[in-house]
Amino acid sequence: MLSVNIICVGKLKEKYWTQAVGEYEKRLKAFCKFKITEIDEEKIADNPNKSQINAVLEKEGKRILKNTGRGNQVIALCIEGASVSSESLAEIFGRTALNGVSGMDFIIGGSWGLSDEVKNRCDIKLSMSKMTFPHQLARVMLCEQVYRAFQINSGGKYHK
Repeated sequence: MLSVNIICVGKLKEKYWTQAVGEYEKRLKAFCKFKITEIDEEKIADNPNKSQINAVLEKEGKRILKNTGRGNQVIALCIEGASVSSESLAEIFGRTALNGVSGMDFIIGGSWGLSDEVKNRCDIKLSMSKMTFPHQLARVMLCEQVYRAFQINSGGKYHK
């Protein structure tokens, strides 16, 4: 069974985000070993300079990379990533399994994004949209798309 780990910077604060993610966690148990790994967000000054931002990205990045699985397909969600359809994401899942890879790590960065080190480690870079979303919503959206990909690949009725 494929393992899917969403590695994200920060914690969900509002109950409604937690409930939404919890619903997809329940649904995904039928398809994969699903896990969410939360990385602490670094504290930073209110008006940080580029050097302070880079320091934050490096610290968060090291903790992110420490939580990726050896041999896993690593996918970053970042602004410069490719936009794909739900069907294309399902194809990525299918190819990953066919290639004998047993795990997928999805990465959602913090407010300042992801370090170059993290982006360079990734096998795939995806963008959810050209629009900007709060990180909490991005996590819910990613959980939904992971569930949708499994539904598409299994011929389920969820995706129309």
